[in-house]
Amino acid sequence: VQLVESGGGLVQPGGSLRLSCAASGFTFSSYVMSWYRQVTGKERELVARITSAGGNTNYADSVKGRFTISRDNAKNTVYLQMNSLKLEDTAVYFCYAEWRWMYYWGQGTQVTVSS
Repeated sequence: VQLVESGGGLVQPGGSLRLSCAASGFTFSSYVMSWYRQVTGKERELVARITSAGGNTNYADSVKGRFTISRDNAKNTVYLQMNSLKLEDTAVYFCYAEWRWMYYWGQGTQVTVSS
């Protein structure tokens, strides 16, 4: 099983990034997919979640209206489009897959928002 995030990097405030998470080794289309983020010394927090067929999404209040989660089950990939980035969005972003009692984490990708 693998979850491989990509797309992180350094961006100025107000900028955009799109994170991708490529999945393999499990039935991706059955899993609820989420993005979490973590700042050193703080707890990991849920950013966005999308149901297995993509029909429902939910977001942390701090990112509503700026971030969009989506998925392509044909490509076994989940995305996080991040717009209007703020300094406080700086974190390591993790991809997370869950189905019943099964769950998997990606290794994380660093997003740094700085001027």
